[in-house]
Amino acid sequence: MATEKRAADLESIGILLHVPLHLSVSLGNCTMPIADLLKLGTGSIVELDRDIDRPVELLVNGRPIARGEIVAVENAFGLRITELIA
Repeated sequence: MATEKRAADLESIGILLHVPLHLSVSLGNCTMPIADLLKLGTGSIVELDRDIDRPVELLVNGRPIARGEIVAVENAFGLRITELIA
């Protein structure tokens, strides 16, 4: 009986395996008045609220699920996960 329920549960989960999720990496945040925002242009620097040595967060649909460090992979950036968030 338990084996049949487990097989049914795995089959149900299988349906979800192809659902697309939005992943993003949060480098930090800041608050800025509209007047300063309108002054931004090419070459502008926006200071974020995160220290350089703190890990960045991996978000799935806006919710943090992991932390890690930014790495360069050939001509692209990636995220090396160092901690999963429960």
